[in-house]
Amino acid sequence: MKALLFLASRFAYAPFAPTIPEAGPPPPPQEVEEAVVAFVHCEEEDVQKRASVFSRLLKQVKWLAGKRGLRNVVLHSFTHLSTSKAPPDFAQDFLEELAGRLRKNGYQVAVTPFGYTCSWELAVYGESLAKVFVSF
Repeated sequence: MKALLFLASRFAYAPFAPTIPEAGPPPPPQEVEEAVVAFVHCEEEDVQKRASVFSRLLKQVKWLAGKRGLRNVVLHSFTHLSTSKAPPDFAQDFLEELAGRLRKNGYQVAVTPFGYTCSWELAVYGESLAKVFVSF
């Protein structure tokens, strides 16, 4: 599991092009303010250690959100952080489960459309902690 997390004052995205045949119709563009934006890359080995990486990423997102008191989270599947890739259905299920758990904990969660490249605009706070890379 690799994740690049940002403390963002603003994140806007719009579906650009489908990357998998089963992507479905694109949803409308969306903008989120004051959020943790998590670019998540599920690796092949995460399939065997799902519970562990899930728990660690959940804690990491909540910890970072707590640094600014943020209650908004954006989850974005980003398969550019490693050469190892989990199957697409695993990655999609993982992100949906993560979103559900965060919602149960009182967070507002947006998930970028899975199976699409997106154009995006990201405004990140300046402090060092606003940009975090983790590898589990």
